[in-house]
Amino acid sequence: MKFIKGLLIAAVLLFMFAMGIAAPISFIGMVIFIIGLFLKRQYRNRNSRFAKSGWIIAVGLISSIVLATVFFEPTEEMKDVGQAKVASVNKETKVEAAKQAKEKADAEAKAKADENRLAEEKANAEKEEQVKQAAAQSLQEELAKSMGLELITVGRVVDGDTIVASDGRKIRLVGVNTPESTTKHEEYGKEASNYTISKLNGKQVWIQKDVSETDRYSRLLRIVWLSVPTNDMDENEIRAKMYNADLVLNGYAEPSTYPPDVKYSKYFVKFAREAREANKGLWAFGEQGTTKGDLDSSQNNSSSSGGNTSGGSTSSGESSETGKESFKNCTEMRKVYPDGVPSTHPAYESRHDRDKDNWACE
Repeated sequence: MKFIKGLLIAAVLLFMFAMGIAAPISFIGMVIFIIGLFLKRQYRNRNSRFAKSGWIIAVGLISSIVLATVFFEPTEEMKDVGQAKVASVNKETKVEAAKQAKEKADAEAKAKADENRLAEEKANAEKEEQVKQAAAQSLQEELAKSMGLELITVGRVVDGDTIVASDGRKIRLVGVNTPESTTKHEEYGKEASNYTISKLNGKQVWIQKDVSETDRYSRLLRIVWLSVPTNDMDENEIRAKMYNADLVLNGYAEPSTYPPDVKYSKYFVKFAREAREANKGLWAFGEQGTTKGDLDSSQNNSSSSGGNTSGGSTSSGESSETGKESFKNCTEMRKVYPDGVPSTHPAYESRHDRDKDNWACE
C-alpha cells in the first residue's frame, strides 16, 4: 500500500515538475505540495501536532495547476507549430473559398451560356418562322395571281349575297341567290343576311371573276374565297374555302346560274341538292326553297289565246304563233337572255318574275 502511495506521489511530483518547466512560477505550488508532504510525515512520527497537512498538499497541487495554466508560454517550436497549423487551416479555408468561388463562377457562366443559347435558338426559330411565313405569303400571292384572285376588305354587308368592299365597290356573289331581306322580305332572308355578316363583315377575302364583269346594276360579279385555294376547281377546296359554296351547302342560298358565268354551277347544284335532302336552312320551308333558283320545278301555263288548253306553252326558245317566246324556266331563258328580259319583251312571262319587278329571270 505504501508502495502505491509512493508511486502516486512520484507521478504527481513529475507532473508538477513538467508544469514548472512550462511555467516556472508553478514551482511555488510544487514547493507548497512538498511542504505539505513533510508536515504530514512529521505528524505521523509524532514530531508535530499540525493535523491539517492534507489541506496544504491540496493547495500546493491546485496552485501549481492554476499557475501553470495562467502563466504558460509556448516555446518557439510550439509557436511555430501553432502558426503552421493556423496557416494550414487558413490555407484550407482559402482553398475551399476559392473552390466555392470557382464553382459559383462556373455555374454563373453555364447559366449565362444556357441563356444565350436559348435566346439564340429562339431568335433562329423566329427567323425561320418569318422565312416560312414569307415563303407561304409569296406562294399564296403567286397562286392568287395565277387564278385571278384579288384581295379585298369587306366594308359592309348589304344582304346574304351582296357585299360592299372597303373601297366602295359593290359585289354580287356569282351563281347563288339568297332570299331577299332589303326591299322585300322572303323566308330565311334575314338569317342569310346575318350569316354573311358574321362570316364576311370586316374580313379580308379573295374575289374572283368568272366571265362577266358586272351585272345590269353595275355590281361586280364575283366568286368569294375565304382563303386562297391551291386548285380552284377541286371540290374539297370549293367546299372548304369558297363562300358562295358555303351559302349553298348550309341552306342560306339556292344555286342561280346566269350564263356565261357557269364555271361552278354544277357544284352549286350538287351542293344545293345535298342541302335540300338534309332540309337545311331555306329548304326546311319546302322543295322550292324560299326564293328562286336552279332547283325550281318547271311550270307550264295554259295559253290564253285560241282556247288551247292542251299545250298552252311552246317548247323552250321557240316562238308561238302569236310571236311570243316561252321558256320552261329561268335556267333555259338565261341561256338565251343572260340578264333576263323586261315586261315589254316577247319572252316575258309573269311566272318567271317572282319578285314582281317587271323583269323576268334577272
